[in-house]
Amino acid sequence: MSGLSYRTQRKLILGTFLAIPLLMLLIFTYYPAVRLVYLSFTDWNGTSSDYSFLGLDNYKEIFSNPDLFGVFVHQIPYVIGGILQNAIALLFAIILNSKLRGRNGFRVLLFLPFIMNGVAVAFMFQYVFDTTEGSLNTLLGYLGLGSLQQSWLGNSALVNYTLASISVWRYMGYTMIIYLGALQAIPGDMYEAARIDGAGRWQVLWNLTLPSLSKIIQLNMFLTLSGALSVFDLPFVLTKGGPVGSSETFLFKTIQTAFQFNNFGLASAMSVVLLLLTLLILAAQNLALSRKGAE
Repeated sequence: MSGLSYRTQRKLILGTFLAIPLLMLLIFTYYPAVRLVYLSFTDWNGTSSDYSFLGLDNYKEIFSNPDLFGVFVHQIPYVIGGILQNAIALLFAIILNSKLRGRNGFRVLLFLPFIMNGVAVAFMFQYVFDTTEGSLNTLLGYLGLGSLQQSWLGNSALVNYTLASISVWRYMGYTMIIYLGALQAIPGDMYEAARIDGAGRWQVLWNLTLPSLSKIIQLNMFLTLSGALSVFDLPFVLTKGGPVGSSETFLFKTIQTAFQFNNFGLASAMSVVLLLLTLLILAAQNLALSRKGAE
């Protein structure tokens, strides 16, 4: 390279360093994504190299079969729990952003569930919600509320709300940390000016804090809703989709379709549908929040 100019050598070095990550991105991200879309139009069984092109048949099957697309109804409790999770996380973030004694310890305690292994969390709550010896039913009995004792994981009407409550407990601390970081980025001069102008706490919260957190709220709501659409670990470990399929989720059905029924073509189409629904929710959320900001 001694005969090359400095500019040419610089371009070659930069091009080499850029080519490697771009090549890995193409091989491990874009090619599998394109391959997934292609396989969604076939009847591939996951092993054979001989498969047929089905056109839109897999997608017609998804939207016409209530056992596939209809399981999204089971994920409504996760959406409700996610909204509640964001509200609680924001409340704790505001409290722990103040000059509270021991606030760092409280932050660690609330964030700790997020770093725990998901399977370990599921097994831990299996003992909490056990029908006969579970700590929740035992506590209700001690409090004289025996009428509220339930088969929390065996009741079709309650199982998804029970599982969603575990998600709220586990991810609330993570959401709180994001809100806390955003709160600490708000200049203190703004709060000082608001106090000088005579604004009360609720006025400061409503007119200063929440508008300053609008982008972070948007981010957390997207993470929450996309997570609610892709729930898998809790129903898989705790209920196996029961009772009678009442806790099955769309991702649960996707994995079951692929690895239990060996219909990778239909499972690929289900993965594409899940991706498109996530993008649709993101677009709708951005549109709604942008309109509100414009108003």
